[in-house]
Amino acid sequence: MRMDRRLRRLYGAGWLISAGVTLVAFRMWHLHLREVEQRAEEAERTREEVARRRAVEERLRIARELHDSLTHSISVIRVQSGVAAHLARKRGEEVPPALLAITEASADAARELRATLSVLRNGDADGGTGLGRLAGLISRARAAGLTATVTVAGTERPLPPEVDQAAYRIVQEALTNVSRHAGSACASVRLRYGPDTLTVQVDNDAPGAGDDGDSSGPVGTEDGREPAPARGLGLIGMRERVAALGGRLDAGPREQGGFRVRAELPAQAPA
Repeated sequence: MRMDRRLRRLYGAGWLISAGVTLVAFRMWHLHLREVEQRAEEAERTREEVARRRAVEERLRIARELHDSLTHSISVIRVQSGVAAHLARKRGEEVPPALLAITEASADAARELRATLSVLRNGDADGGTGLGRLAGLISRARAAGLTATVTVAGTERPLPPEVDQAAYRIVQEALTNVSRHAGSACASVRLRYGPDTLTVQVDNDAPGAGDDGDSSGPVGTEDGREPAPARGLGLIGMRERVAALGGRLDAGPREQGGFRVRAELPAQAPA
């Protein structure tokens, strides 16, 4: 009997010790897993911080390059066109509309460049460019010799800032291409506010205008023939803007001649 009781006590103590060791081992394993998770989270945070720091450094580098390469040139254009307009008035001559358009466009370009540099340096949203400035854009296009009209369908309403800016940029790029390739053409801008979308459509009657999105002009070849103009980045930039917003852009020649750019953008009112 005594031997049986001692064996039972020994077995009980063995099971108790085994349970304690198991509990301690489980606790140590759990702590080890927590430590591994914390190290992984710390490594992820470090990678994100490094990526953010590199992104900031790259934005600053781009801002410096834009400032050094463009600010001086735009300022020179603005000053020289202003001086030319002043001298024309001083001589009692009428200032050519194209010269006034250059002065206004250079001032607007300088403003937009400053806003872009602010975005790159500080990450601030660019709220200075949108359809609210469309009237000024149309006026400059007309001063440059382009016949432009604007039609608005639907009820105008506030748009998300990125959609408002993208719509303005699409019209700006489309009109710029028409002016570059056929300044005497007629262009029509149509804005249609739907329940959930904003449709931006720019038509022109100049054959080939805008079909390359941009052009650096023809360059002579050795045999004297003129190659086709180099394709630029205008339409590519439009497509990237629209795609980033989840919209759709169609651009191409019209059946009746000319060129059409049509973009559908999501236009839900901001919360």
